[in-house]
Amino acid sequence: MSRLTTRYLGLELRTPLVASASPLNGDVESALRQQESGASAIVLPSLFEEEVVREELEITQVLEQGTEGFAESLTYFPQVETFESTADRYLATIAAMKAEMEVPVIASLNATSSGGWVRFARLIEEAGADALELNLYRIAADPARAGAAMEASDLEVVRQVRASTGMPLAVKLSPYYSALGNFALGVVEAGANGLVLFNRFYQPDLDADSRKVVPSLELSQPWELRLPLRWIAILRAHTVGAASLAASGGIHHGRDAAKALLVGADVAMMTSAVLHNGREHFATVERELVQWMDEQEYVSVEELRGSVSYAASDDPSAFERANYLKTLRSWNAPLDRTSGPQLP
Repeated sequence: MSRLTTRYLGLELRTPLVASASPLNGDVESALRQQESGASAIVLPSLFEEEVVREELEITQVLEQGTEGFAESLTYFPQVETFESTADRYLATIAAMKAEMEVPVIASLNATSSGGWVRFARLIEEAGADALELNLYRIAADPARAGAAMEASDLEVVRQVRASTGMPLAVKLSPYYSALGNFALGVVEAGANGLVLFNRFYQPDLDADSRKVVPSLELSQPWELRLPLRWIAILRAHTVGAASLAASGGIHHGRDAAKALLVGADVAMMTSAVLHNGREHFATVERELVQWMDEQEYVSVEELRGSVSYAASDDPSAFERANYLKTLRSWNAPLDRTSGPQLP
């Protein structure tokens, strides 16, 4: 066992550095290059139920066009025996990766119906994925629907998928639940083997000239790690032995990975840093992490993990209040004396 070995969702990984869902993980050749660069596990891009349904509807409409008006048109074209859908291609990719790769292959799923979550989870398990990450990406935009109803719905998704499959199950959470700590533990009780903190919600932009809503994608920055750090530190004591914790968002350097491990993460997931710096950045971050461990005299990831979590911290309230008052008073830039009195 190497000093960087860790366990995630019951899977033994060479290092805690995982390639989270990204375009770089969508095909076998690209995923193999991620593995060669040092990724200890690969999370595939999500399979979206709405994309599968839309594709199925479109092909059905094309095949049925004109058949109601002209009965003889049914004989114009041969019957379509097979149709390779987005789901078929996704499942084939899982099978191909499992045949070629040495590191675990973790599928990702975002469905829109209870039947869809269960159906595709079963198919993903049959395709041979080592684990499944449930991508709970949805906005509570309906004012008529209370937060409790949203949470109950999400917990039911986890229960149904857990009941239908036996593979390790992770849930990628949003940070926006009203009582996140309670909900996270509810997800574990519902059957999740791990929590991924956090799902990164992309905000749309507005083109002022065309007055159209436009997609806006910006890569993460290291400062975004602060939110996962805080919640992993808080949840660590409550999930030890029950669920793995993955830090996602803001992991760019070896020190970032070290921070995630210090507060209790089992793995540190990277996407933006790799998209920006290239696949070889996995090797760079691994070297930086080892160097930091040497400097701080940590023998292994196991020794390092959780040593500055909520339970192990000298000041646990720092995670709860985030040193609110101290943070507010940490700004030392001089104020414009003409604009009013200076703060103490």
